[in-house]
This record gives sequence, C-alpha cells and structure tokens, in this order.
Amino acid sequence: MPIDLKIPVVGESITEVQISEWLKAEGDLVKADEPVAVIDSEKTTFDLPAPQAGKLTKILHQAGETITIGTVVAQFEAAGDAAPAQPAEPKPAAKAAAASPEKPKTKKSPAPEAPKEKPAAPVVPKAEPAETPAPAAAPEPVAAAAPEPEAAAAPEEAPPAPAPVKATPKPPTPVPAPKPKAAAEGEEEVVPMTMLRRTVARRLVEAQQNMAMLTTFNEVDMSAVQALRKEQKEAFEKKYQVRLGLMSFFVKATIDALKQFPKLNAEIRGNDIVYRNFFDIGVAIATDRGLVVPVLRDAGRLSFAEVEQAISDFARRANDGKLLPPELAGGTFTITNGGSFGSLLSTPIINPPQSGILGMHTIQERPVAVAGQVVIRPMMYVALTYDHRLVDGREAVLFLRRIKEAIETPVRMLIEV
Repeated sequence: MPIDLKIPVVGESITEVQISEWLKAEGDLVKADEPVAVIDSEKTTFDLPAPQAGKLTKILHQAGETITIGTVVAQFEAAGDAAPAQPAEPKPAAKAAAASPEKPKTKKSPAPEAPKEKPAAPVVPKAEPAETPAPAAAPEPVAAAAPEPEAAAAPEEAPPAPAPVKATPKPPTPVPAPKPKAAAEGEEEVVPMTMLRRTVARRLVEAQQNMAMLTTFNEVDMSAVQALRKEQKEAFEKKYQVRLGLMSFFVKATIDALKQFPKLNAEIRGNDIVYRNFFDIGVAIATDRGLVVPVLRDAGRLSFAEVEQAISDFARRANDGKLLPPELAGGTFTITNGGSFGSLLSTPIINPPQSGILGMHTIQERPVAVAGQVVIRPMMYVALTYDHRLVDGREAVLFLRRIKEAIETPVRMLIEV
C-alpha cells in the first residue's frame, strides 16, 4: 500500500509552494522524518520530511514546480513492504546474465567472414601510391592507406595556394558581427527565481509604490557599548551560553524610543491609525536562500540574554531552512544590520504594513570633536526610514536621537530615564 507524501499547511495566508530540490531519488531508502525535499514558500524555505521509514518509490512533481498546499508530491513504501520487492530484482538480472554468453557465440561466426571481404575490396590498388614514401610500407596496409592519399593530395594542392592568399582582403567586413553574439550566449545563465525571492521582490516594489518613505540619519559613538561588552563578555557568555552582541542593545534602545514616539510602532489601516501597545521587533537575517525577518514576540519583556538567545536561534535555523512561517508573520517594527557585511551607510526599505525600520551599519574609527578636542572614536551611522504619511520629520529625528542617547549611555536603558 503506497504512502502519500503531501505538502503540509505552512501558514494561514500561504496557498502555494515551490519544490526547490529533491534530496532523495526514486528507489532511495529513507529514515522516518529524514528530509527528502526542500520546499520554498512566500516567507521561508523548509525541509519536507519522510512520513516514515521505507523506500521512495515515485516522485510525482519535479523541482521547480509550483503546487498547492495538500498536493501529493511523492509516494513511499513502508520498510516492511519494500523489503520483499528487492530480492525479486536480481532474478531477471541472472537470466540476462545467462543469456548474454549465447549472443557472442552467434557473432563469432560472421566475424571471420568480414576480414575475407576486406582484402577482396579494392584496398590493394590504393596501396600503390604508398611506394613513394618508404616508411609507409608497414605490415598494416589498411591503416596506412587512409592517411597516405591525403598526404599525397597536399603537395598537389600546394601550387594553387597563392590564389586564396590574394582573396584575404575580402573577409574583414563579416568578421565583427558573429563574435559578440557567441560571447553573449556563453556568459548568460537563466535561473528561475525562488518563491521567496519573488515574494521579497514584490513586497519591496509595493512598499515603494504605496508608501511615502523618507530616511533620516545620525551617528552613534559606540565607545560605551564596546567597553561594557568587553567588561561583561566572559561572565555573560559563561552564564547564558550565548555571546553578548550589539543587537540586544539596539533592540532595547529601539523599544525605549518606540515608547516615546508610538507612531513608529503603529500602522495605517484604511483611514485609521492603529496603535500597538506591544513591541514585536523583526530582525532581518540574510541567508543563502534569501532575506527573512523572524519576529521577537513581545520584545519589551525580554532580557538582554533572552534577546541574544532568540536571535542566535533564529540565525541558526534560518540558515538550516527550519524557521516556521508563524515566526515570520507580523512585527511592529524592524531592525536590519547591514554593518555585519561592511555597509557604511544605506537607506533600508520598510516592511509593510509597518511604519519604520532602523538600519545599523559598520563600526568605523573616525576622528570626532569631543569637548573641543579631536579624538578617535568607534562610530556607527544609523538610519531610520519612516512612512511620512504617518510620521512627521520632527518625530523621526527625535526618535533617532533617542536611540543615539540610549546607546551612548547604556545605563539609561536599565533605569529607564
């Protein structure tokens, strides 16, 4: 009895998925819950596990196909059902092996007749021109006959060689046309976009078309945060089994600023403004399969350690393709860290229907003026892109200043002043 492998429900709004690749082929034995295919959806990429141990007997939909939720994509045989099917296969193989020696016997009889016909053919008269080159008189006349006529023809065609030399000025005009075409065809490669990439592209275009996005910038002195991380690094990692990174500081500073300027935590819904009294912070994570934004639920209640642990877990599972669609849904505000790749400055795009996104960038030592003196400090540019339909410029600038003050004086986040 075949066992059907169906596409499971991966989210309320997701009706279609795409088969990215098959990890197993027909006839492969698999274990229970072992991944057999990689599936792309609008929000994430995940592995499709085997329903139970057995053999993959039939693949019904190939890689690259877009299919609906609940579709049967493959069939399995249970381990007990698949076992007796294997010994049945060597029997016809043995019969074929027994029949194989009989076939060459029939071929041996016409084999001696073939060489008798060859000397009867007019190969011998062709060997006459071989008298001119002495070394060609080898015991293999047939093999030597083929190259010798060509070698003899070469000296005969040598005298008319000057005629084609005179025709050389004619071809310069057609030469440049075909060369670029051949080079262009060899350098191009057509690869279909994954469903995740298509969704990201569509949503980014929609954000540009439907929002009045504007970006404001500021710079932050990271000296205090770097000193605090250096001081507490070992104790923090020993206690919580996770590294004390920068994201927890910016998540805490962002929530502090959102409390002061709640419009950046709101959204426009028709002709209404929907304010949220909770803080679900999306954290952008880049993977080989595309950009994903898992959400820290109710981040205002999380400690520094809980934020770092959650982000570390998100990053690990995002690269393994194991994030769940509910973990990517919603979000009231987003933080993206292009600085981890070396970005010095950028204008991030809002994730609709949110009203703002904070962009972090690389830390770079630069000369700055402090108390009338030029000093070298680790500086970071920060960017806030906001929906100008809802948020005014004054609120956006003050929001970014609040984050700057919180990062430069981390103790403020602990005593909430």
